[in-house]
Amino acid sequence: MPAGGVDAAAPVERGSTSRFDAAAVKDFLSKYGVLLTLIGMIVVFGLLSPHVFLSVRNLKSALAEMAPVAIVAFGLTAVLVMGDFDLSIVGMIGLGAAIVVSLMAKSGVPVILAIVISFLIAAGIGTVNGTVVAKFGASSFITTLAIGQVLTGINLKLTGGQVIFEGVPGGFDRIAQGTPILGIQNSVWIALGFFVVGYVMLEHTAIGRYMYAIGGNREAARLSGIQVTGIRIAGFVIVAVCSMAAAILLSSTAGAYSFTLGSTYFLPTYAAVFLGAAVLRPGSFSMLGTLIGAVFLEVVSNGLATQSAESSIVQIVQGGVLAIAVLLSTLEGRRG
Repeated sequence: MPAGGVDAAAPVERGSTSRFDAAAVKDFLSKYGVLLTLIGMIVVFGLLSPHVFLSVRNLKSALAEMAPVAIVAFGLTAVLVMGDFDLSIVGMIGLGAAIVVSLMAKSGVPVILAIVISFLIAAGIGTVNGTVVAKFGASSFITTLAIGQVLTGINLKLTGGQVIFEGVPGGFDRIAQGTPILGIQNSVWIALGFFVVGYVMLEHTAIGRYMYAIGGNREAARLSGIQVTGIRIAGFVIVAVCSMAAAILLSSTAGAYSFTLGSTYFLPTYAAVFLGAAVLRPGSFSMLGTLIGAVFLEVVSNGLATQSAESSIVQIVQGGVLAIAVLLSTLEGRRG
């Protein structure tokens, strides 16, 4: 072959390699960019406040703070996987706390029975949400927004917006704050249990595969024999039950009920789920991704707190993170 032929071919091969390298780097960053950022933030906050941010005490406190957010986010993942939304979570958390505390403090119901009744009520509310959306074809966005407002109204009617702490059994606080293993609060282990169940359900069961199929193409899933309506309803029940679990943990931690309990949980929970959709499997919701998203947000809020940042700054950052996470997951979804 002439020497000129070799020289002419060389630039093409180098360009091909360059394009390959660029694509590989882009793919790596799309999968692990959030994780790399998380590690970077841990390093930065650790250097800024090593004796506070990296302390065992702070770690345990951060995990306990994250637990209720993570549980609700795990529930949201189940509906978002199927292309639905549930905006009633704050109303459900508030009403859930009101129900469980009122049953114990005002009606003298034992702790365990009060919790069981509360979960049954939550499942009923989730069924109503799911039925209106999945069976009657209403918008999940509008329906759950409206039902969330109804739940808030019922909450106000039930409690009058008053703090309830008298009559709450002394052992109720141990549900969240007990430390049976490694000195870590029960709420963390409960959240871990919800994660394991959710992960196994989505990744290793037929129901999980059906949920992903419904999210991919609802009509194709129906034509293939999947019970789309029933599974979508089940998704809303899961969110309601997870919200009730968070309500119980929050009221157990406080040892009381207050009307504003859980009112700030909307942004963090959605931000955790959408952040999770921008990591590992970009553009796709997953339980593991949601867990990483929840950890990411807790590192941000806890790290800012160790730097004495105002709560307004934390809220601004959380809102910004949610906006960026939605953008990233949307772009990755389109690219896929």
